[in-house]
Amino acid sequence: MYELKIITEFSAAHNLRNFRGKCEALHGHNWKVEVVLSGKDLDDSGVVLDFAEVKAATSEIMSEIDHRYLNDLPFFTENNPSSENIARYIFHRLQEKVDNSRVRIIRVTAWESQDACASYLGESAD
Repeated sequence: MYELKIITEFSAAHNLRNFRGKCEALHGHNWKVEVVLSGKDLDDSGVVLDFAEVKAATSEIMSEIDHRYLNDLPFFTENNPSSENIARYIFHRLQEKVDNSRVRIIRVTAWESQDACASYLGESAD
C-alpha cells in the first residue's frame, strides 16, 4: 500500500453558530490543509497518482473557499464552518474530482492554527 500527501492552504473568515464562546464572533484563519490518498498499485509510470493531478483538483476546491466568508457558502449554511466540517467539505469535493478506481482519499486535515487541527476520514472510518 502506498500513501501520498499534499499540503496546501487557504485564508477565510467564519463564525461558529451556537458555539457559546469567542469563536461565535466573526474571525478568520490561515488554514493549512493536508490531503492524504492511498493506492495499492502503481500505474505504468510507477506512481499511484500524479501529484500534479491531486494538486490541481485540490486547488480548484481551495479557489471555492479562499478569501471567502465561509458561512455564506451553501454547504456551510447547513453545516457549521468548523475545522471538522471544512475537512469534510474538502474530502467530499476532492472525492468527486479524483476519479480513479486505484486511488482512495484517506484523510483531509484542516489546521486552523499551528497547534490545532481536525481531520475527516470519510464514512467508512465511522
